[in-house]
Amino acid sequence: MFLRSLCSLRDLSVLLLAICFLLAACRGDEIYIEPEAEQRGDKQAGELAGFYLLNEGNMGSNKATLDYYDFAAATYTRNIYQAANPDVTQSLGDVGNDIKIYGSKLYAVINCSNLIEVMDARTAKHIATINVPNCRYLCFDGQYGYVTSYAGPVLIDQNYKQRGYVLRFDTATFQPVDTCHVGFQPDGLAVAGKDMFVANSGGYMVPNYEDELSVIDLETFKETSRIKVARNLQHVLLDRHNQLWVTSRGDYYDQPSRLYIVNPATHTLEDSMCVAASGLWLDGDSLYVYGSEFNYVSGIWKNTFAIVDVKTRTKVTDNFVSDGTETELQKPYGLAVNPITKQIYLTDAKTYVTPGQLHCYSKDGKREWSVRTGDIPAHIVFLYK
Repeated sequence: MFLRSLCSLRDLSVLLLAICFLLAACRGDEIYIEPEAEQRGDKQAGELAGFYLLNEGNMGSNKATLDYYDFAAATYTRNIYQAANPDVTQSLGDVGNDIKIYGSKLYAVINCSNLIEVMDARTAKHIATINVPNCRYLCFDGQYGYVTSYAGPVLIDQNYKQRGYVLRFDTATFQPVDTCHVGFQPDGLAVAGKDMFVANSGGYMVPNYEDELSVIDLETFKETSRIKVARNLQHVLLDRHNQLWVTSRGDYYDQPSRLYIVNPATHTLEDSMCVAASGLWLDGDSLYVYGSEFNYVSGIWKNTFAIVDVKTRTKVTDNFVSDGTETELQKPYGLAVNPITKQIYLTDAKTYVTPGQLHCYSKDGKREWSVRTGDIPAHIVFLYK
């Protein structure tokens, strides 16, 4: 069936690309890329129809694209959005920063185009646009969607004045309902009970990074407290044991990237782990973590691929890639685990300005197939039948 970064810039690219591009692009700069399909892997029946992969595209290039892998046909198709929406736009926009499926809708955060693109989850056809300045990451709860916003312009400034916020929108009407101001440059967010937890990064204010989670009461939609965690926070993820896993990028000098565990019931930091964490994927009690970490002191860029048992808070392995092919990955940039087959998907952004790659590994960490993607492949979401 044919279904069809400072933007999502992470780590070192936060510093490099923001200096190069200060003007946010819009969809008016049209770049059309014909969709292409390739046969990859084995055909699979089951609960999953396929998965979408959102390619960020280098900031300022207006080249965010959407790819789709069809499990039944074992076909990977690049750039499906433009083919599905010829009368809407000839471009998805500038920098795809997050992608989620909620209900029957597919939501893609297009950071520097200042919008959330809402599509039909099965056809990728355009439904609506939600305008949000410098938008970052999504989560959902009940009838509402939530997205973090840097609120201000893309600008590296130690004295940045504009605090970020979380926008609440109605998933039936796609209309904004309310906003709650948090810290500077908020990124990941998660709901636990009656509270929302938001990772404040302060990424534009280098070296004056933020180091706290904002806690928002969902009934009043007001920030009620802060939890001190670590510098330059990014992702927040809730496991089935009611633990929040929070990632810190560190400061790229003497403070490395690490994993932190926060108790959402008591609003306290409980533990930390020496695991570099650029991206996470939770499958049951297994937390898959890849690190793509640069250090200015050593000048070394290090890639790691760990699995953590969230129940015991112990590291299961230092490398879930077992066949040695991790050495071929230049810049790991995205991660997902098939909830049925347990296959592992890793993306490689390579040079950030050329097409990347998606690699499929068996549950035992052996590479099964690879395919070319768009520029900076980053965010994956599975579609159920």
